[in-house]
Amino acid sequence: MPLKIAMIGAGSIGFTRRLMADLLTVPEFADTHFAFTDINERNLEMVRLLAERDIAGNNLPAKVTATTDRRAAIADSDYVICMIRQGGLEAFQLDIDIPLKYGVDQCVGDTICAGGIMYAQRGIAALLEFCKDIREVAKPGALFLNYSNPMAMLTWACNKYGGVPTVGLCHGVQGAQHQIADCVTHWARREGLIGPEERVHRKDIEFTFAGINHQTWCLKAQWREYDLIPMLYDLFTSHPTFPTTEKVRIDVLKRFGYYSTESNGHLSEYVPWYRKRLDEIHKWIDLSSWINGETGGYLRVCTEGRNWFETDFPNWLREDPPKFTPERRSDEHGSYIIEALETGRTYRGHFNVPNTGIITNLPEGCIIESLGFVDRNGIHMVHIGDLPLGCAATCSASVNVQRMGMEAAVHGDVNLLKLAMLHDPLVGAVCDPEEVWQMTDEMLVAQAQWLPQYAEEIPKAKARLEEAERNGTRVKTMEGFRGTARLHTKTVEEMRQQAEEARRNAQAADKGRMTENA
Repeated sequence: MPLKIAMIGAGSIGFTRRLMADLLTVPEFADTHFAFTDINERNLEMVRLLAERDIAGNNLPAKVTATTDRRAAIADSDYVICMIRQGGLEAFQLDIDIPLKYGVDQCVGDTICAGGIMYAQRGIAALLEFCKDIREVAKPGALFLNYSNPMAMLTWACNKYGGVPTVGLCHGVQGAQHQIADCVTHWARREGLIGPEERVHRKDIEFTFAGINHQTWCLKAQWREYDLIPMLYDLFTSHPTFPTTEKVRIDVLKRFGYYSTESNGHLSEYVPWYRKRLDEIHKWIDLSSWINGETGGYLRVCTEGRNWFETDFPNWLREDPPKFTPERRSDEHGSYIIEALETGRTYRGHFNVPNTGIITNLPEGCIIESLGFVDRNGIHMVHIGDLPLGCAATCSASVNVQRMGMEAAVHGDVNLLKLAMLHDPLVGAVCDPEEVWQMTDEMLVAQAQWLPQYAEEIPKAKARLEEAERNGTRVKTMEGFRGTARLHTKTVEEMRQQAEEARRNAQAADKGRMTENA
């Protein structure tokens, strides 16, 4: 029987087609049934038309169905892939703009910090419903592959409360590996170890990363006979562009002795040191690409990408379909995991799973991101042991926030949600407790439509805000503040002036890779 793979959030512009193409490079999967589902019927239909065009152009027997009936899509599926953004761009805007009033300046806001914690409240409510559907109508033992953020909190909730085996997948480690390989390339050329036109690819280096999602530390990097770990600071500081674009990551590397994912902008909002003083943020970021630290940068490029896709779609449909060939297969883990489980071909990657003694100085049961192997017998994680103490301390601070945020979302616990916000490294560095309490109430009220678990609590939050206004105890906020490094979101007419760039942005499954050397 052909595989059935359900994709939830299949109206995603770049990701759905990218994952489908990856899977269809595997000969055994040529007749796969892809069941697309999304709440946005218009975008779902556009992606379906493109996917069917792509399949026909590659002369494959694969089938696509598309429906807004999620249970119908999940029914009898072997695998379920999640790629939703609960609340869409409307909620994402609130994740960025409300914290800005309280001085919390985020680049992405989808992992922790104020935006990431609220994103988890929306996403966990939705994913637990997905898990219910998987338990009830998918094939027994169907694996849930989660690409949605905040990765750790969502994956934790699904494994602990959803009753479905769930693996979180992210491309942050692969992006980091490409970046390190680029540093090695420049150094090896200078040293005459490779030719002037040769490159070191990430697959030429033996890597081990371990930590938590978006804070995963490079513990091993071996190229030929060279141990790269003690060399990384010098390699990064001698790179032609990274000293300008990766100031935060290089500073962490200098002080911790270990390189951390994620990007400069992402990393800057997970720790309390680089974005807490608004007048110093520019010292640590670079605006040549959103991912280097732009205020609300990911929101901007997602908004531009969505608007361009909806405008330019007729031209996309007229294009020649891409070819599904092995050399065009992306680095995304999903297709390789399914291939390994179904065929027995071993795959080595870094996955988000519950900690079962894998990293011994992070809490049992938390979601770690670490090295594992996949074959027909399942996913096998490598024992890491202790992380270096500084790395573990930074991860532990985030894990505590993730635990409280996850439990708050599952139980609709407002006080625990506020404590998660209070303990967040950046929020805690910027806000005092009363500011945190009022900011959280304001975000709850603004996002009520996506927070069913807080239905009884949101009217109380609204009443608290109104009472503070009447009593004159409402904290002073920076109304109208747009952020230290906020750039203009281009209109469709402005994007027409650079149509090819706009299309690349709209098509990119990983918008952080648009300017990286891969």
